[in-house]
Amino acid sequence: MTRTAFAIGGQLVAPGKRRTINMPVSVLSDHTPVTMSAHVIHGRKPGPVVCITAGIHGDEVIGVEIVRRLLALPRLDGLSGTLIAVPIVNAYGFMNHSRYLPDRRDLNRCFPGSPGGSLAARLAHLLLSEVVERCDLGIDLHSAAVNRTNLPQVRVAPDQPELMRLAMLFGAPVVLRSKLRDGSLRMAAQDRDIGILLYEAGEGLRFDEYGVRTGVTGILRILADRGMIPPRSVPKARKQPMLCKASLWLRAPQGGLLRMFRSEGDVVQAGDLLAMVSDPFGEVETEITAPEKGVIVGRAIMPIVNEGDALFHLAAIGSADVAEQTVEALANQMDESTLFDEDEII
Repeated sequence: MTRTAFAIGGQLVAPGKRRTINMPVSVLSDHTPVTMSAHVIHGRKPGPVVCITAGIHGDEVIGVEIVRRLLALPRLDGLSGTLIAVPIVNAYGFMNHSRYLPDRRDLNRCFPGSPGGSLAARLAHLLLSEVVERCDLGIDLHSAAVNRTNLPQVRVAPDQPELMRLAMLFGAPVVLRSKLRDGSLRMAAQDRDIGILLYEAGEGLRFDEYGVRTGVTGILRILADRGMIPPRSVPKARKQPMLCKASLWLRAPQGGLLRMFRSEGDVVQAGDLLAMVSDPFGEVETEITAPEKGVIVGRAIMPIVNEGDALFHLAAIGSADVAEQTVEALANQMDESTLFDEDEII
């Protein structure tokens, strides 16, 4: 039986073909048109429809690189089903190196949006109606905000067992249970019975090689699990990711200069010294210690802090030894992976 063409943005992609579809969003004040571009790979064989989205926050560029590397892989040429990749959702923010849209709205708080609302509402509606609602599953790529960095991690809402299974299969060092937020893409998708995995890695406006490799490999594992590519073409994770059921932010007890002694991925015990904050004269220094054992899944990178600034994101763990082995084993696997040999991807 011959597959039908895939319809998106008022255009068709024939079976066995791939094509970039430009969907109009708006026009800038100087009359420059702005589009949201989706690259569609429509396989000859039937299968699920999966979307990969990145750049919902314009300064979170690591997802753009993950999508670029993914689409360059020859193993996608024989894809079953359909893959929709949107590397830059928020083109306005991307061009201006900004998290937000021109009206200062956070796009990830504007879903489901509306076709006649604000710029953010229109963009949210376009992504949801033209991309996400056509899919069986989505993977949304993010990084930490500017001046912060994240250990590669997948976030899943509680009470979603199938998404939790996929999150563990993804193979990032940490899986965090994370509640859905009003206006987020994940919540709007769930309301339509579409699961979205949220991947976080690295920092704003920067590429992180470990985060990129973990993201590409994790997506391939999901595609293999869905029968879209051969399972043998993707290495399994050497260690089961850490499932962290709770996390907390440690904040600056005073303003001043920050000296960090621990980094993302470090496993710490209760009472371990993580950082010091001192005034510019060195007269008052305050220690920041771990309140409990855990793994640092995110941290600030700016040495100048104000009282109350978030400094460390600490996720609770069961065994410190297991956590250390997991982080080390998965990092080494990404370093050694033949998936990223020069003859495989550029």
